Amino acid sequence: MTNRIIATLIVATSIASMALSRTLVPSTRDVEFLVADSISTQVETDSTTSAATQQLPPFDENAVTLRSFNKRVADNYETFFVQNNTQFTLAGITLLLRYTDINGTLLHERTMHIPCELLPGRSRQVSINSFDRQHLFYYYLSGKPRKSATAFKVSARLIGYDISILRP
Repeated sequence: MTNRIIATLIVATSIASMALSRTLVPSTRDVEFLVADSISTQVETDSTTSAATQQLPPFDENAVTLRSFNKRVADNYETFFVQNNTQFTLAGITLLLRYTDINGTLLHERTMHIPCELLPGRSRQVSINSFDRQHLFYYYLSGKPRKSATAFKVSARLIGYDISILRP
């Protein structure tokens, strides 16, 4: 009986010590945190910001090319290809999309941020949720559907793009 109590105590102690030593967030190792006074930190931040601003390229409206837009009447998504015309890797683009009927009457307008990792000079297909939730519209170059639906045209304007800076 005594051996059983001792064994139980040993197991309980082991479990308790494992629970105490276990952390949900792993401890940080080999990282040195530098503490500086607030004045030098502010000066470093300001000089870093101005240096970074000087190195940023100006906005280029031709930085991205969109092509091969597609949306059939039954589709939940609109798909198209995005081509990166910059020398930088892009992490995302922001577009203003305008949807009009064939006569040019505005149907819908929205601004969309589209995350997409895109190397310089490369293109990729992206999909976004369609503005047409009720399946009443189709892109006029996607082919006429069998059921009754309204054709639309779309125009896009590049509002912004995210440049990805990767560690060498």
